[in-house]
Amino acid sequence: MHKVNELQEHLQPGQVYRRTDLAQWSNSVDRHLQQLVGKGVIQKLAGGLYYYPKKTAFGDVPPEDATLVRAFLKDDHFYMASLNAYNSLGVGTTQLYNEKLVYNHKRDGRYNLNGRQFFFLKRARFPEKSSPEFLLVDLINNLKFLAEDKESVRNNVAEKVRSMDKVKLMSAVTMYAGARTKNFFEKLFRSDEMNHAA
Repeated sequence: MHKVNELQEHLQPGQVYRRTDLAQWSNSVDRHLQQLVGKGVIQKLAGGLYYYPKKTAFGDVPPEDATLVRAFLKDDHFYMASLNAYNSLGVGTTQLYNEKLVYNHKRDGRYNLNGRQFFFLKRARFPEKSSPEFLLVDLINNLKFLAEDKESVRNNVAEKVRSMDKVKLMSAVTMYAGARTKNFFEKLFRSDEMNHAA
């Protein structure tokens, strides 16, 4: 039993671990993990993913999304987004979504981690933090995921573009837009230029 305790001593409250991380401290990692899960010391979140919870007077604190995703990807380089963020742009999106988007370089697909839904999307580039310009580009990139009327949202975006910093927006389009999104914004910029010329 002291070997299990030895493994437990290496665990930090609030941290998520992969089975492979823990194998260095145990000569029988699967058996020891099973014992720790059985005793309620750690929680199994998904295949090969374990959480050593922080304890409070109100019970166990669930792992932070970023901690969970970092352990799952084995990578610090990702950007976590929510479709709800588009609601701040004032372009007619009002729905609320539970799923988080995770832009990263390694994985694609939907995963349930600790009872929460994450949609992993492989992207060549993504920002470290959000901006209104990135959000607008990202909205058009992800329009197919939204429950709102697509045409109405596109029209509202076209209106919104007029009040935004064109240089910053064009830079975000160049960096983060997919082919269709690029085409959408280029048409808007062209029509705006023609209107100004007229």
